[in-house]
Amino acid sequence: QVQLVESGGSTVQSGGSLRLSCAASGHPFNTYRMGWFRQALGKEREFVAALRGSWNIGVAYYADSVKGRFTISRDNAKNTLYLQMNSLKPEDTAVYYCAAAASSSGSYTDGLSYDYWGQGTQVTVSS
Repeated sequence: QVQLVESGGSTVQSGGSLRLSCAASGHPFNTYRMGWFRQALGKEREFVAALRGSWNIGVAYYADSVKGRFTISRDNAKNTLYLQMNSLKPEDTAVYYCAAAASSSGSYTDGLSYDYWGQGTQVTVSS
């Protein structure tokens, strides 16, 4: 069993930056594919970013809407996943969720491929 706890959500102005954190516990962190998803009010959950593979050879993937602005990373020693968000836009406003996959099966962009989810953290970008 894996427990995920997100933090770092806040209200920022357009063009600003935030760093979200996801603290993982309950299982060796480095055996999972990890990802960030978001859900805006009235919209479906969407993929944001994912890290596949071990700590040393992790490969990152991004949604086109955040590529070049967001960076996913993780800290082995702290069992923590991060999402650095720069040049934020009002359309980035959403609840952001951290997710972990128990295996590498399924698509990294598909929320159904992930087995564990955090409670979410609200990010609001004002114009």
